[in-house]
Amino acid sequence: MSLIHPSAIVDPAAELDVSVSVGPYTIIGPHVRIAAGTTVAAHCVIEGHTTIGRDNRIFQFNSLGAIPQDKKYHDEPCQLWIGDRNTIREFCTFNIGSPGDAGVTRLGNDNWIMAYCHLAHDCQVGNHTIFANNSQLAGHVHVGDWAILGGFTGVHQFVRIGAHCMTAIASVLLADVPPFVMCQGQPATARSMNFEGLRRRGWSPERMRGVKAIHKALYRENLTLEQSRQRIAELPASQPESAPDVALVLSFLDQTSPQRGIVR
Repeated sequence: MSLIHPSAIVDPAAELDVSVSVGPYTIIGPHVRIAAGTTVAAHCVIEGHTTIGRDNRIFQFNSLGAIPQDKKYHDEPCQLWIGDRNTIREFCTFNIGSPGDAGVTRLGNDNWIMAYCHLAHDCQVGNHTIFANNSQLAGHVHVGDWAILGGFTGVHQFVRIGAHCMTAIASVLLADVPPFVMCQGQPATARSMNFEGLRRRGWSPERMRGVKAIHKALYRENLTLEQSRQRIAELPASQPESAPDVALVLSFLDQTSPQRGIVR
């Protein structure tokens, strides 16, 4: 028995696994590929060069794979890639990439994307993230694993959000957010580290002490960013368990441009 509703319009060139279900009045274009176990509810439009992985749950009224909202775009075959086991709630808009960047917009695996969220062209979103309602990413934004965006968070183009971060409701991000940081405000400023989130993910007390030391070096000692880097780099000598988290933070800071900076 077909899992595609009779009122759905699926282009014959689209590649859908036989286990994919498609709801009423959904439209799927010719360059779309959808892997096994994914469900697409009613009134969705999936177009462009869009590849969707396994076991995703796509709710009604989503627009996935439309061209970017970028005046420099001129019909290049850019792409949208969506991984596995994502939940995408109502009225989300994910655009394909643009030729001025990687040409691909990516959403990883096991993400929970609530209603009315926007992923603009060339955004790169990792795994296990949570985007609350109306989280909005401008173009070229990078979001690390396990990040949580509070409702109505707005992110400026080219901003990077580190792993394990968390933003409060209605935060406006104009600068990079290093890993583990919790921030709030318009524009957002750093408030603390996401200690509760780390505890829930099984961080040991020893690793938590390392994250607290990173936070102190970045935000509590009135150091320049370069001085903070040096202080953080010294931590594994006295706290060996902090080594992977220090490496994560230093790698992030090494990619922060002086023009963008980090939330302070």
